[in-house]
Amino acid sequence: MEHFSHASAFADPLSVDGAPQRTIWQTVKSILPFLWPKQRHDMQARVVIAVACLLLGRTANVYGPIVLKDLIDGLESLVRTTRSIDITLDPSSAIAGLVSLALMYGLMVFLPGALTELRSAVFTPVSEFAQRVIGLKAFSHIHDLSMRFHLDRRTGGLSRAIERGTRALQQITGLFAFNIAPTLFEIGLVSVYLAVTYPVKYVLVILVAVVGYVAFTLIFTEWRTKFRREMVSQESRATSIGVDSLLNFETVKYFGNEKYEADRYNDALLKYMDAAVKSQDTLGMLNAGQLIARVLCQVTILVLAVQDHAAGQLSTGEVVMINTFMLQLFIPLGFLGSSYRMIRQSMVDMEYMFQLLDLNPEVRDDTDAAPLKVNQGEIQFKDVSFTYERGRRVLSDINFSIDEGRTVAVVGPSGSGKSTLSRLLYRFYDTQQGSIFIDGQDITHVTQASLRNTIGIVPQDTVLFNDTIRYNIRYGNPQATDKEVENAAKLASIHDFITSLPQGYETRVGERGLKLSGGEKQRVAIARTVLKNPKILVLDEATSALDIKTEREIQAALEEVAKNRTTLVIAHRLSTIVNADEILVLSAGEIIERGSHLALVKADGTYAEMWRRQKEAADEIEKIQEIFTGDELRSLQIEADKLSE
Repeated sequence: MEHFSHASAFADPLSVDGAPQRTIWQTVKSILPFLWPKQRHDMQARVVIAVACLLLGRTANVYGPIVLKDLIDGLESLVRTTRSIDITLDPSSAIAGLVSLALMYGLMVFLPGALTELRSAVFTPVSEFAQRVIGLKAFSHIHDLSMRFHLDRRTGGLSRAIERGTRALQQITGLFAFNIAPTLFEIGLVSVYLAVTYPVKYVLVILVAVVGYVAFTLIFTEWRTKFRREMVSQESRATSIGVDSLLNFETVKYFGNEKYEADRYNDALLKYMDAAVKSQDTLGMLNAGQLIARVLCQVTILVLAVQDHAAGQLSTGEVVMINTFMLQLFIPLGFLGSSYRMIRQSMVDMEYMFQLLDLNPEVRDDTDAAPLKVNQGEIQFKDVSFTYERGRRVLSDINFSIDEGRTVAVVGPSGSGKSTLSRLLYRFYDTQQGSIFIDGQDITHVTQASLRNTIGIVPQDTVLFNDTIRYNIRYGNPQATDKEVENAAKLASIHDFITSLPQGYETRVGERGLKLSGGEKQRVAIARTVLKNPKILVLDEATSALDIKTEREIQAALEEVAKNRTTLVIAHRLSTIVNADEILVLSAGEIIERGSHLALVKADGTYAEMWRRQKEAADEIEKIQEIFTGDELRSLQIEADKLSE
């Protein structure tokens, strides 16, 4: 079975070739449709209500200091005239007015908090909805990307990117809805009020301070973004290395490389730590600069207000009001800086996920692609040539057909292009030259879903989900009943084994099915394919990793499954395909011989030489199979296969 990868084992998991770099505004534009879903009017209504709560709450927040000013000035006026305030003895209209102002001020203090909580309750479902939709879109899109992409990427890096990207979306929407937008609206209201009511110098100080503060924050944050991006990249690399090592723990133990893996992981963590420290240090510098800007503005405003009060141009209440405005503005403005930093960091976190969404699948359905209509299940490869990468042709001018219900086997040394045929049939890749037809229909003109629903495969390396045996068999047809699952298991000759287990079909198979032996996993794969009931069957070196005894048992089950199905067999061991209707011999991507087993043996060519070598090796294995069992026997068989090539 050919394995191909363009990427180094240590490729940056955040590198997305073919995806353009995104600006912050492009990312924002990509987010907005998820926050205003066209077909979800209930979500749109929630957004409108949340915006209304924001406007009302911040208006009340600005009106509060104005009420407080009137209250203080009223008190000061009353003191000057009466030198005493006694509500119980002098319930005058002035005191009643002051009490009303006090109650109004209490209401203005209450409303912003209450409306903020209401806004949060109304908007949270919108944020969660957006997070779910974009996460699902990214997950589905990654499944739609080509085989080439997945061979180049690390699963740990991809899963981490989706997790981090969806979490960042929720953080961005929350920060914008609850921090940035309210603060900007409040700054606008305060500026308009001061500009209309008081000397322009107060507005100028506020605007200069806010613009300077925001400019400093933006420029400095943009500068330190590179440190955050490096930290994210190193974190993803460390995660990928850790996941890769844990998934291959058995190989690690075989070679006694626990310390090597720990050192490799530690090296990745050290690089992440260095990047994280730099990111945190620059954050401290940014916080210090923002603090200086806030203090300078507040002191300047207060000095101006005190001078005007001394000159009789401002009342005591107005001084308190202006100072309260500054406190109300700069407390959230302090969070505005941190909010922008967090949003910018979240943009970096989302960058890779959106780059993934920007990638176009290498293999795509035509806009007018129709479902594949299968009657006989006849397959034809016509003048097919294929190249994984420039200068490395894998298949050249391949021509053959498989009639309904017949079996064609493909043999040849490793790297000859055998497994590439199945990948092209499944349309994991498109051919550069030539065409593949099923019942006369070019597979590039039909939908991929209908094509793959027509084909069932039993691969060499069966990887099972970390779930129950029943789940893994039912994966071939998720709508199948328990009875149908059990019937499929019987056809694959694994039902008796399953029922002998304490938990039967509910037995969990472990990560990648490692709790099962190689033969048991292959039988589960066969049962899964039986349940799918495909018209076309592909056996991709389905028994090459098994010992001779297990291979013979599995082969019997495979032959039963292949009855009345159009079957393409990709084989390494020739003993498994002697009954094939036609055998194709591949070498360097070309068909050099074809015919039945007997005809090819009589021709005394490449196939005959391969047959003699494998037969001699098999005879030797049978002589010693009573001495060696299990893994040792399988290892000997694999070595024999290599020698017989």
